[in-house]
Amino acid sequence: MEKLIVSPNPHIHSKDTTRSLMLDVIIALCPAVLMSFVFYGWQEILLMAVSVGSCLLLEWAITKFLLKKRSTIGDLSAVVTGILLAMNVPYTAPWWIMIVGAVVAIGIAKMSFGGIGQNIWNPALVGRVFLLVSFPTYMTSWKEPHGLFGADAISGATPLGAIKEGLLQGASVQDIMASGGYDYGIMLYANLGGSAGEACAIALLLGFVYLLIRKVIKPWITLSIFATVALTALIFWGINPERFTGPVFNLLTGGLILGACFMATDYVSSPMSVWGGVVFGVGIGFITMMIRYFGAYPEGVSFAILIMNSVVPLLNRWFHQKKFGRK
Repeated sequence: MEKLIVSPNPHIHSKDTTRSLMLDVIIALCPAVLMSFVFYGWQEILLMAVSVGSCLLLEWAITKFLLKKRSTIGDLSAVVTGILLAMNVPYTAPWWIMIVGAVVAIGIAKMSFGGIGQNIWNPALVGRVFLLVSFPTYMTSWKEPHGLFGADAISGATPLGAIKEGLLQGASVQDIMASGGYDYGIMLYANLGGSAGEACAIALLLGFVYLLIRKVIKPWITLSIFATVALTALIFWGINPERFTGPVFNLLTGGLILGACFMATDYVSSPMSVWGGVVFGVGIGFITMMIRYFGAYPEGVSFAILIMNSVVPLLNRWFHQKKFGRK
């Protein structure tokens, strides 16, 4: 009797494969990865190599020795997780922290649920949040980078961190931005401190456009995140511009673009329907802004995405995708 292979739904016939989709995501991430190397130099290259290598090794070992299954590293999903994890960590972090993050991302957030297609939360974000909570000193330390070719960068806290700290000391948003030299034009293409995923907004947006052209992702989740962040910031900024940052600042700073374009759009942990994706994005954008404005952390994208990942099963029940073959 032949073996029957049962895999998680949905079952859709397509010429695309997991490997081809993951390869497109890797290509889309290449501009941002290259810019992070330019700004952060060899130390960032080391972190990226350790992160990707650890994710591949762990997934191979778990499938071979624990799950007793055929290796799944060929689908390249572990490579994507490794890249995203490295892009969520400061370049100053020690190399071994990437191994810890990989254990959590691959071993706990992904493989303990059965592997790709069955995890509830985005694995790279679970690894990132675990590192942030467990090693806050390493995850919030920013030093002046010299770059691969000696490229200059602004030292000190990230723009979000500087705003948060300055407000606690009684300064206004305008004074903090003026003293920090935070110019919106520079924010589009230059590093202003932070993790590798914050190195260059234009590079991330180029990758997002590539994914849209290749039809790897749909724009609804990302655009709803951007729109909600902009609208929420506009309301609070209009009420008190000395206390709250404006829409453009919030769109260009922190991990918003990386999270909205590459992590919230993850097939497995995002809603299947268009309207479910819109509600998903609105929730991420609103929670992000509440954490930025009123939370203890200056950035809230990672927490917001993980919270909304948990709501995805409900969104899939509330907003049914149109059945195939029906008008």
